[in-house]
Amino acid sequence: MAGLRWIWIVLDSCGIGAAPDADRYGDEAANTLGHIAQAVGGLRVPHLERLGLGCLVDLGHPADQEVVGCYGKMRERSVGKDTTNGHWEFVGVVLDRPLPVYPHGFPREIIDPFEQAIGRKILGNRPASGTEILKELGEEHVRTGRPIVYTSGDSVFQIAAHEEVIPPEELYHMCEVARGLLQGEHGVGRVIARPFVGQNGRYVRTDRRRDYSLRFGRTVLDELHDAGWPVVGIGKIHDIYGGAGIGEAVHTEDNMDGVDRIVQWGRRLDQGLIYGNLVDFDSLYGHRNDPIGFARAVEAFDRRMPEILDALRYDDVLIITADHGCDPTTPGTDHTREWVPLLVWGPRLKTGVDLGARDTFADIGATLAEAFGVPAPQVGMSFWKEVRG
Repeated sequence: MAGLRWIWIVLDSCGIGAAPDADRYGDEAANTLGHIAQAVGGLRVPHLERLGLGCLVDLGHPADQEVVGCYGKMRERSVGKDTTNGHWEFVGVVLDRPLPVYPHGFPREIIDPFEQAIGRKILGNRPASGTEILKELGEEHVRTGRPIVYTSGDSVFQIAAHEEVIPPEELYHMCEVARGLLQGEHGVGRVIARPFVGQNGRYVRTDRRRDYSLRFGRTVLDELHDAGWPVVGIGKIHDIYGGAGIGEAVHTEDNMDGVDRIVQWGRRLDQGLIYGNLVDFDSLYGHRNDPIGFARAVEAFDRRMPEILDALRYDDVLIITADHGCDPTTPGTDHTREWVPLLVWGPRLKTGVDLGARDTFADIGATLAEAFGVPAPQVGMSFWKEVRG
């Protein structure tokens, strides 16, 4: 169908309450958006409310917006609660085995060949907050030139390096080396480059982050791309899928830059998929246990919503969702296993449709496939007929 175009935005970590199996992850009390709303005495997001967000989670004030979107919530079928699991399930790949995690650091069978390949010894090799480990090891890294390797509760191998000590291009090469080693039983979901700048006590991570993801098979994105539909990945989308199925990669500096890019592509792309991830909610606020900052960031996104809506054409579809939670009010700094919102709107779509509780994130991929006329994934149930006007 010529001219068909979707804008799909993932509000990273914006979960809406403990999933049915949250107890398996110690997340029974999690409710990211609900708790940040409580922290600020009510979340003011009128545009997201109009799409139906207030029907899914208590925003801390009486509903005062007419709902014009279609709305529902989705539970994750994949094992785990990482970015990798959530995004791959969106497009039809359910991970039924947990990705490896390393609560005691990585074994010598990984670290020894890694050090040999990069020609440097490492620092760290333990789970840590990305900001805290810079405070602990940043000065030693600058003095010795040894990269900082660390992990978290997620399946990640992260490498931090000061840009004046190890330039980003060299850091990216180190990540490629690590990605080559971390296969099979040690196949972590992502290897992440974490460049930083600044002086001791004032180190700041930069926007030159890169993710190197494991691939898990063919997805709806591949089907779209191979059928000739343009697919634009904004933010870390390209990295999450290892570039598979992404025709144009657009890296961003922060949430507001991400919105800028989404709007720009919304004005220039004639057809296809614009698929963006806004990561600040997760990286700057969820993992740092900052509910007030998290709430203000969600409100800041909502204030930009009119620009996104103005970029939509008559036949366009807008989808807003999340990939997991990261409740900043619960103990720890890891992601939380939560339901995620499903908000769907388009000028030609039905209004006020309750899409219910969906059994898998892959319902989005199934809907994309039906709408664009490409082969559907093996999992997921399309809601296209439910929302079409």
